[in-house]
Amino acid sequence: MNHQPSLHVPGRYEIRVQGRIGARWAASFDGMSLAAGNSGTTVMTGWFPDQSALHGTLEALRDLGLPLVSVIPVDDAQPTNNHTRQ
Repeated sequence: MNHQPSLHVPGRYEIRVQGRIGARWAASFDGMSLAAGNSGTTVMTGWFPDQSALHGTLEALRDLGLPLVSVIPVDDAQPTNNHTRQ
């Protein structure tokens, strides 16, 4: 399926950064799932109400000095209440 995310439609994304996000900073990404990836990466997965919210998270990662590896839309399913980013 060729998925083209819309600017105003909620979506779930997998964000991979080089480096580890420690517990101290994990609270800054409330509502996102964080997991250790391969080769020293961190994989974050979460719902975003729009592209603006996604960009806000990417800016926070940039401010932490974590190099971005990838940003991938994961699927079109609707979020559950406990995974929706505000």
